[in-house]
Amino acid sequence: MHPTEQAKGIMRILKAFGYAISGLKAACASESAFRIELVVCAIFIPIAFLLPVYGVERAALIGSLLLVLIVELLNSAVESTIDRISEEQNPLSGKAKDLSSAAVLVSIVNAAIVWAVILVG
Repeated sequence: MHPTEQAKGIMRILKAFGYAISGLKAACASESAFRIELVVCAIFIPIAFLLPVYGVERAALIGSLLLVLIVELLNSAVESTIDRISEEQNPLSGKAKDLSSAAVLVSIVNAAIVWAVILVG
């Protein structure tokens, strides 16, 4: 049983938040792609607030960047799970890793398109 299932109410929320922070720390410590994408977000999110765009457009700009981070975290989780199961080469393991990496690529392309459409018009 996961420790958050034992806790009730606000304690459960606080414990879950702690696990989430631990996950972010682990990603920063061990995933170079996540660190790079975090730096990109740290640069472009403030820029999004400086641009003369509507609130919905600003939300799309920021949301597209945060989506890249979300997908990268999921990609890292898939890769860690596959590596935990077995380090030996397996076509299905390779396929799972390739698919999760493709999801990261699609999220990056999405962010680029959102920024281009909003900035270029």
